[in-house]
Amino acid sequence: MEALTKNEKRELPISREELSAELDSILSYWLRQVVDPETGNLFGSVDFQDIPDRSAPRGIVMYSRVLWAFSAAFGQTGKPEYKVMAELALKGIIRDFLDGEYGGVYWSVGRNGNIIDGKKQIYGLAFCIYGLSEYYRISQDPKSLELAKQLYRLIEKYGFDTEKNGYIEAFTRQWMEMGDLRLSEKDQNERKTMNTHLHVVEAYANLYSVWPDDKLRERVQNLLALFDRHFVDPVTGHLHLFFNDDWESKSKLISYGHDIEAAWLLPYCAAIIGDKGWVDHFNKLSVRITDAVARGVDEDGGLWYEFDPETQQLVMEKHSWPQAEALLGFYHAWKQSGTGKYLFNMRQTWQFIQEFIKDKKAGEWYWGVMLDHTIMKKDKAGFWKCPYHNTRAMLELLKEYQ
Repeated sequence: MEALTKNEKRELPISREELSAELDSILSYWLRQVVDPETGNLFGSVDFQDIPDRSAPRGIVMYSRVLWAFSAAFGQTGKPEYKVMAELALKGIIRDFLDGEYGGVYWSVGRNGNIIDGKKQIYGLAFCIYGLSEYYRISQDPKSLELAKQLYRLIEKYGFDTEKNGYIEAFTRQWMEMGDLRLSEKDQNERKTMNTHLHVVEAYANLYSVWPDDKLRERVQNLLALFDRHFVDPVTGHLHLFFNDDWESKSKLISYGHDIEAAWLLPYCAAIIGDKGWVDHFNKLSVRITDAVARGVDEDGGLWYEFDPETQQLVMEKHSWPQAEALLGFYHAWKQSGTGKYLFNMRQTWQFIQEFIKDKKAGEWYWGVMLDHTIMKKDKAGFWKCPYHNTRAMLELLKEYQ
C-alpha cells in the first residue's frame, strides 16, 4: 500500500497511538498467557477466561502464525521480546513438527511433541512458509529460508494439479491420496478450496519478497489468474469457496471475512511481485468485492460471519477475524476510490471491535460475539485463534503512518 499524505492521515478514524496500543495488547497477551512455563512450548489452547488447556493439541497453523506475527512485529517495532517469541515458535516447529522421514510438517502434535495428526495439509505448509520467510527477513538465518524453499517445493511436487491447475487440499503423512481433505469440520470435503489458495498465494508472495525467484513469481501470477478465473464471481463480487478437480463450484455459501480479506490481499500480493497489470486489475476488483461485503455489515458496525443464499440463512455470529480483515478491506477501498463511505465503514468496524470484541482487561480479542453481543465461549488463543488477522491489520495500518 502506498503511504498516506498528511491530509489523508488526518482523515483516518484510527490514530497511530491507538493502533500501537492495540498491537501491544494483542501480543503482550500471547507473551504472558500462552507460553507453557513447564515445557517452554505454546499452550495448545487458552479459553475465553484465560485458562490454558495443557492437554490440547498444538497445531502447525498456530505455531506458524505466531512465528509470522512476532517476526513481523519485531521488524516493525524492534522490541526484543517479540524476536524471542518468534524464536520460540521457530524452535517448536523444527523440534516437533518437521517430518524428517517424509518431508513437510505435521498438522498437529501433543504437548510433548508426539504426533497426533501427521497429515500434510497444504494450508499448513503454506502458513509455515509465511512464518519462515518473515523470520528470515528479520534474522537473515539461511536455515529458515532453506526450510521455506523446501516446503514450497513440496507443495509444487505433490500439491499442484499438473493437469487441471490449482492445489489439492491434503495428503497423508506419506503424501498419498486421502479421503477426508477437510481443513476443519465446518468445511466441505472438496479437492480445491478458495481458503487454501488464498493462503498459498499469500505465502508465496511473502517468500518472493525475500527470495525473488523467477519460477516462484510465475507461481504467484498463476494463482492470481486462478482467483480471477474461478474464485471471484464477476456478477456478485463474492468468492466461490469449494471446487472439485474440474473447477465446478460446489457451494454458494458467502464468507464475508474471506471476501474482504481477498479484496485487499490479492492486489497486495500482485504488488509484491511487481506485476502492475494484476495490481491494477485487482485494485478495481477489490472495490466491487468490498461493496458486496458491505451488505454483510450489521447496524452495530460488526461484520456477520456467513450467509447461505440458497436457504437465505445468516450465521448470526460476528467472529473477530473478519472484523480485522474489514479494517484493511475498507481502508484499501477508500485508498482506491477516495469515497468516504469506506472510511465510515472502517470507523464503525473499529468501534465495534473496541466495544464488543476486545478483552479490555486481559488483552487480545475474543473469538467473537453472538447476536446479542454475548461472548462466544471459545478460544482466545489456540489451534485457529492466533495473533494473525488482528496483528496483521495493526501492522499494515501502522505502515501508513511511516
